[in-house]
Amino acid sequence: MTSPERRTETRPVKRTAIIAGSGSLPVTLANALVHPVYVTFSDIPVPEGAEHVAARVEKLGKLFKDLKARDVVAVTFAGAMARPKINPVLMDRHALKLAMSLGKGDDGLLREVISVFETQGFMIRSATEICPDLVLEKGTIWGRKPTAQDEADAARAKAVLDALSPLDVGQGAVCAGGQMLGIETVQGTDAMLAYVAQTPDPLRRAPGVFVKGPKRGQDLRIDMPTIGPDTITAAHNAGIGGVVIPAGQVIVLDADAVKARIAEAGMFLKAL
Repeated sequence: MTSPERRTETRPVKRTAIIAGSGSLPVTLANALVHPVYVTFSDIPVPEGAEHVAARVEKLGKLFKDLKARDVVAVTFAGAMARPKINPVLMDRHALKLAMSLGKGDDGLLREVISVFETQGFMIRSATEICPDLVLEKGTIWGRKPTAQDEADAARAKAVLDALSPLDVGQGAVCAGGQMLGIETVQGTDAMLAYVAQTPDPLRRAPGVFVKGPKRGQDLRIDMPTIGPDTITAAHNAGIGGVVIPAGQVIVLDADAVKARIAEAGMFLKAL
């Protein structure tokens, strides 16, 4: 969707394509770009007025031709995307190369995705290059002041994530009273928080802290961790007292709503 002002602008010579998954981030980027091309691989809503290209993972060569025909020189990846189901009968050589990486962890697969697009001459743009205000500055604290126990739990959860980082496991963990209550795996943040919510009271020594951040070496141009208002609601429902993220490395969707929910829930959010 473009603003009225942008509708009056002439078509730029060079354009950016949004490889769009689900969620609000692709729409946010579409609103920030001038005449973007909106690429989808599944049946998801397309912003009104956006130039749309429906693509198939098996036919990446056709997608590359379609993008170049539209003067696209850069791509940005946004929104949640599941690993695709590929029909091997339909695969072109580009898709075949990508399919060979499906058995790797998320980082390995995403590196191959980047390589495939860069080999075709496309520049990879991060969401935060397009919208810098999607991330928080260092020292940001919303809600209540973290306690000493909160700080200790955040440090332990971060240490666990750092230790697991080379294994490409996940981007989030919850620690409460020094005890690990959950570690994010392939099921994602929501599943982990739902699991934490089932923790019996006798096992909880403190409300706990949810730490979310990228793995070491993760390419933030294509895979930056994201939280939003629903994340805060899920954390609150799990009895968690606060959220800690690294400054500049986690996208915060609808920041005003996140800040309001943190305050309403009596929680805290801190950007280190």
